[in-house]
Amino acid sequence: MPPEYSVGKCLLLDLLNSRYMTQADLISKTGIAKSQISAYINNKNIMSLSTARVISRTLKCRIEDLYEWND
Repeated sequence: MPPEYSVGKCLLLDLLNSRYMTQADLISKTGIAKSQISAYINNKNIMSLSTARVISRTLKCRIEDLYEWND
């Protein structure tokens, strides 16, 4: 049986800060709605795989870097 992983805290705000980017910068580069970005940062929603890919490519990081992972 493969290992199970669960998503923890969203690290998006930390990643933005480390790249000197704002939420507005991310919104303009990805086209993702402000309410969605805010929901991810505040751990109200979990990104879909396709959204995580768009954001990770924009931030030049791995999809796994967007969240803490509980294993």
